[in-house]
Amino acid sequence: MSASMLALWSCGLFFLTGLLTGVWKYAQIEGSERARAHYYVDTAHRASLMYAFACLVLERFATLSVWPEWVNVLAVLASVLFFALAVGSYILHGMLKDTRNQLQKPHAFGRWSLPPSVMKTFMWALVIAEIGGFLVLLAGFAAA
Repeated sequence: MSASMLALWSCGLFFLTGLLTGVWKYAQIEGSERARAHYYVDTAHRASLMYAFACLVLERFATLSVWPEWVNVLAVLASVLFFALAVGSYILHGMLKDTRNQLQKPHAFGRWSLPPSVMKTFMWALVIAEIGGFLVLLAGFAAA
């Protein structure tokens, strides 16, 4: 699969996730005395929509990049994978209703908590993958 197609498929799947989590959010709002959804249901909804459009940016830069296709695919995949992991964690926290801040110690995950080193490692990997993936595509565009 080309980098462009990977980015477009990801865009579609994130947009669909945003629409579906929007229904979930609305159902929670309707069932709430305060007319609010759980914090991470709201976050999953917004992030999914945001990442859908971010994938369009990745698609455009991948299309205009001069790097070999495999480099562009890896760059898109790095960003998209961590977009998906982030949204997945928001959905899990929304389902579990275990926290309003996954970065607050102790890092709640259902009945358990994650060691701080796991969360810190994940967050730095996310930063490197998302920014690094885009920088590769930006450099490929600039080289054109």
